[in-house]
Amino acid sequence: MAEEQSPSPAAPNPERKTLDDRAKMTELERLRHSCAHVMATAILRLWPDAQFAYGPPVENGFYYDLECSHRISPEDFEKIEAEMKKEIKANNPFERIVVTREQALEDANAGRLGSLGGRDAVSKFKLDLLKQIPEGEPISYYKNGDFIDLCAGPHVMRTGNIGAFKLTSVAAAYYKGDEKGPQLQRIYGTAFKNKTAMDEYFKMIEEAKRRDHRKIGAEMGLFAIDTEFVGPGMPLWLPKGTVLVEELEKLAKETEFAAGYVRVRTPHLAKEKMYKTSGHLPYYAESMFPPMELKEKGDSPDAEVERYYLKAMNCPHHHRIFAAEPHSYRDLPLRLAEYGTCYRYEQSGELFGLMRVRSLNMNDAHIYCTEEQFADEFRAVNEMYLKYFKIFGLEKYQMRFSTHAAEGLGKKYVNEPELWKKTEDMVRKVLIESGINYVEVANEAAFYGPKIDVQVWSAIGREFTIATNQVDFAVPAKFGLTYRDKDNSNKTPLCIHRAPLGTHERFIGFLIEHYAGNFPLWLAPDQVRVITIGDEEHLVGHAKALVSELRQNMVRVEGDYRPDPIKAKIADAEQTKVHTMLVIGQRELESDSVAVRLHGKGNVGVKPSSEALADILAGIKERRA
Repeated sequence: MAEEQSPSPAAPNPERKTLDDRAKMTELERLRHSCAHVMATAILRLWPDAQFAYGPPVENGFYYDLECSHRISPEDFEKIEAEMKKEIKANNPFERIVVTREQALEDANAGRLGSLGGRDAVSKFKLDLLKQIPEGEPISYYKNGDFIDLCAGPHVMRTGNIGAFKLTSVAAAYYKGDEKGPQLQRIYGTAFKNKTAMDEYFKMIEEAKRRDHRKIGAEMGLFAIDTEFVGPGMPLWLPKGTVLVEELEKLAKETEFAAGYVRVRTPHLAKEKMYKTSGHLPYYAESMFPPMELKEKGDSPDAEVERYYLKAMNCPHHHRIFAAEPHSYRDLPLRLAEYGTCYRYEQSGELFGLMRVRSLNMNDAHIYCTEEQFADEFRAVNEMYLKYFKIFGLEKYQMRFSTHAAEGLGKKYVNEPELWKKTEDMVRKVLIESGINYVEVANEAAFYGPKIDVQVWSAIGREFTIATNQVDFAVPAKFGLTYRDKDNSNKTPLCIHRAPLGTHERFIGFLIEHYAGNFPLWLAPDQVRVITIGDEEHLVGHAKALVSELRQNMVRVEGDYRPDPIKAKIADAEQTKVHTMLVIGQRELESDSVAVRLHGKGNVGVKPSSEALADILAGIKERRA
């Protein structure tokens, strides 16, 4: 299970948690944070010159960044774990020690922090981290045995409270994520209350590897990423992968049409003025591709250069569509939908298959409405999510409601405190009234309004963020968007940004892993294969007629009329994940029937041909699971 990962210069560091954030850490997060300290204790016993930086709990475990003369590899994990077991067996208490800033600076300069009691070298990273602690905030150490670390906690009571643990991988990471800073070693591990929970986790991890969308995508011929000619993070959809794309678009278009959306199309780039007006520039510039500088033919040499950017988001374009025509209150709500292609400059170290890409196709829409219409529109969007969850068999989900923080007004967030409170109250009310499963998280909103990130769990229990839903009370005003109200005054509409199916790339990556490539009939690239037992002319003719009838009904079907043994033909269909196999031999020919086999389930019986075809067409139309 241990891995040595390629260096990732852009490996991110978490934002420093506030004391309030730390107080909300779960019992498992505290256990894992404590395990990071135990790991540091063990490493120092083996390599006393190790200098430690960050050691936080993360989603599935913990890590600690360190500088050390010894290059730690997975081969070292066994002896590190052995030292960790000694510290856990010692059952040392985690003692919290509050000190003055002066004392902390003295201890860091004396090499006492992140060490086993002191050494000749300055605790250089701890010295730097001290600067990040705001004036007036208590400064504390945590001590277990001989190990003392600058840490705000919290921790479990004693080292013996740590249950099962395992070191998992080592990677490279720049200090604070800054490529100009020193490159450190990042040691990852995980910890659980007991061995049973840890075994279940690693069983899930092994199953996740089997379901890895990159592996299955290659085996099924769904997509390719050509870094040499096209570029990293820009997937090419192969014919079978394009089937998935088009089926999802068909689902979205049907659903949105029924819900009163109208479709629009926008170009892939826009002038710099567009993104400066929206506020994405300069704040979002690092996530956008560099601009193209153009002069029109015939311009004078001293004419200004126009800057164009590849589209990183669809909303500004949709705002300009709204602005293209006058609107009255009778036109609202106006729901503009587009599967828009966007381009985002993700750091190379963060690119990952279909999950993190630079070219993405988004199930986007923007709903322009009045305040009175907001609740119904927001509720309808949530109901659309629930409909999709049912179609894809997603039983576990959670809406993550992100709100602003007052200290970020005018910096991280639009400086409109009353509008923030008003829209957050509106969103909260809809979530509660709808009975939606949600958690509320402060200080993670979009810059222009509160948002909801949709978390779903796959069939094997892996958590994914697949979509977002945002309220925008600020940007429409920047573009001067108005509608004529009943009293003949001009008012600015609210805007709901929503993308229930996220992007093709991320959502299909999720679906590949969720289904392990065994897609339901309506979504399967290979829906049906008609297989003959033998290659006699009259048998093949009958099978071809069946294939033709299915194709006339827009079913993705192929025929296998080879003289090969039937077992080999079925095995081939199973290997390529054909959903439904219709087997025809002499008996089926004489009775105008077919033997039906389903991928992974085997033979489900003989049916009249007409009944089998009707079942297939109904399964596709109804999008049965």
